[in-house]
Amino acid sequence: MMQLSTMAASIKPSATLAAGAKAMQLRAEGVHVFDFSLGEPDFPTPEHICQAAIRAMQQGKTRYTPAGGTAELRSAICRMYQRIHGVPFSPDQVLISNGAKHSIFNVLAALVGPGDEVIIPTPYWVSYSDMVEMTGARPVFVPTTEDQQFKMTPEQLRRAITPRTRLLMLNSPSNPTGTTYSREELEALADVILESHIAVLSDEIYEHLVYDGVKSTCFVGLRPELKERTITVSGVSKTYAMTGWRIGWACGPVPLIKAMANVQSQATGCPNSISQAAALAAIEGDQSCVEKMRRAFEERRDLVYERLSRLPGVSLVKPTGAFYAFFRIADHFGRTLGGRRITDSVTFCEAALESSHVNIVPGAPFGAEGYARMSFATSREEIEGGIEALARFLE
Repeated sequence: MMQLSTMAASIKPSATLAAGAKAMQLRAEGVHVFDFSLGEPDFPTPEHICQAAIRAMQQGKTRYTPAGGTAELRSAICRMYQRIHGVPFSPDQVLISNGAKHSIFNVLAALVGPGDEVIIPTPYWVSYSDMVEMTGARPVFVPTTEDQQFKMTPEQLRRAITPRTRLLMLNSPSNPTGTTYSREELEALADVILESHIAVLSDEIYEHLVYDGVKSTCFVGLRPELKERTITVSGVSKTYAMTGWRIGWACGPVPLIKAMANVQSQATGCPNSISQAAALAAIEGDQSCVEKMRRAFEERRDLVYERLSRLPGVSLVKPTGAFYAFFRIADHFGRTLGGRRITDSVTFCEAALESSHVNIVPGAPFGAEGYARMSFATSREEIEGGIEALARFLE
């Protein structure tokens, strides 16, 4: 029998994908599952984007592109950042990858290695820590609390920095909490960064999905000196309902972007040519579809927040971005629910799925035991039915 590498043996499967797989298995058995596990918009990709992909195929754009993406798409991304955030990038500062997740992996592969430390505020997206560990670097977790709206303070960041620290991974709006740092809060973190020697990976994949008049902030635009310290990651998956198209990007200093392009060229060759043509149409085309989806998510957010807040022994911070509710369930530990003794967030979510067919993700893999994450990227009917089932489960 072949022996697995140390890296492969130590990496855990994605908790969100594992939760989705359990729900699919039940559905295959004919069970209706209220599935709130995956961070995937339930809207179809807008028609004008699909038509652009069809035209690209018909025009023969089915060959390899440059390893770092087409010149047209990289230029369009530069124009977008200038138009929306007033942040100038040049095409050689942009790398197109197979989704924002791939972009994050490329950053880590090019920037950190054994002996390095990477600061990750918790709760965090489940893949951050495993991707850091795959490079041989060590994740350093900075716990945040519900009372501080799950936002890291400048003092916490300052205390976490050591001579081994190479990078801070920052995510706003946040998966899993739905919280969004204000411009003033990010400026305070930026000042700590500029006092130190470290770089920042700013994951801004949910930047266009914000609510209550909140504005998301492009971190690199806060201070001129941040341009040489910051890698901005985003993509089309969440904004344009294009998760399966797998197009994301990273914008940063030219030497790092070149190194990431070298890594990518050896790992995968190039991003999908047809998806790049579709992403170009998404970024440069009619943006009314984005606002339509954003408003629908905001209405669902209101519904989820109102209904979850009524549940006994549950508390949550009102999400201001993304499409997740992250709610506290620790008061139910020690109870028997759905015929199971509840000892932690994993047993809580397993019991909810098995007995009430409500699929939510435990907080433990996000670095926040005592919580659970619910995606509201689904219909109002599913949300209402699922929370009613969850209420019966808790009774």
